[in-house]
Amino acid sequence: MKLVVNGRFISRRMTGVDRFALEVLRAVAGLKANEDGVVAGIDAEILLALEQSSADLDIGIPVRRAGRFSGQLWEQIDLPRYRDAGALMLSLCNTAPVFGRRQVVVVHDAATVAFPSAFSVAFRWWYRFLIPILGRTAKKILTVSEFSANEIASKFGIPSEKISVVVEGGEHILRVDPDANAVIRFGLTERPFVLAVSSMAAHKNFRLVLEALSELQDPPFDVAIAGGSNSRVFGAAGALKSERIKWLGYVSDAELRALYESASCFVFPSLYEGFGIPPLEAMNCGCPVLAANAASIPEVCGDAALYFDPNDASQLAALLMRVTREASLRAELTARGYERARRFSWENAARQVLQACREVA
Repeated sequence: MKLVVNGRFISRRMTGVDRFALEVLRAVAGLKANEDGVVAGIDAEILLALEQSSADLDIGIPVRRAGRFSGQLWEQIDLPRYRDAGALMLSLCNTAPVFGRRQVVVVHDAATVAFPSAFSVAFRWWYRFLIPILGRTAKKILTVSEFSANEIASKFGIPSEKISVVVEGGEHILRVDPDANAVIRFGLTERPFVLAVSSMAAHKNFRLVLEALSELQDPPFDVAIAGGSNSRVFGAAGALKSERIKWLGYVSDAELRALYESASCFVFPSLYEGFGIPPLEAMNCGCPVLAANAASIPEVCGDAALYFDPNDASQLAALLMRVTREASLRAELTARGYERARRFSWENAARQVLQACREVA
């Protein structure tokens, strides 16, 4: 089977969707290197636009460049034109050629319909146009949770029998050594700290963490925020000033691992997730998880997280006080997290994706 992977996502700033694609391809390359039977007879290559960097793709899968365009034009025109005749095309990041009938497409969620305010007008209308068409033309639609499968079927009108679920992973965070000096450099050694990773998208609901902190008079912990603040997203909470808040800016994977391993807990307040990789990263690093009881999050985290209403800052504030004070609770959540994280891996994700491709081929 000739398999051509849509490489449009390569070299752009990494999101969770891009992480999925890159880690699945790394796992495929690992299976190939180990001569695993699941890759027997599969001849895979990654197709890129001419100007794309392939620095992130030194993983053992051949790379080929072709075409005249870039971005969406490359994906819609050049990608189907330059793939080998008879090859099956695999697109891992939501978008794919409209007229590529012999293809498998991974659609991660229906956030552009469920939370339209989180996206630009052009972006959400393109997805509302594209994904239903892909649902009709592609041989198979893959997604990353049962929650997303139901969302995609209902919001994009794609037949449920055409949709299959594959897993994601979080063990990639263990591939890098923790930055031993990160906690000192960020000024997080004086008190326990709670870790959160911010996002500019409104449905990530990061403002709830700041609102919860504002309800506590003198919390015995700091809040470390990886990412940036934005008043348009966080509202008045984004302007909250407190000596307990440490704005870290963007961090490397090595710094992030060190933060996970040193934090009292990790908070994941999202209102909408197709899967949600950060809680699994935290669990792999032994960090207790507090998570919103919303969307796919309970499906992923199971009994390894403490849940809160994503619209109730007081509830989150109470949980933060409890988990930072109770060492036995943190130890229990850590043990549950390790066990839960073992159920997910990028190798399993790669196996499921390859199996879906075999079924189509």
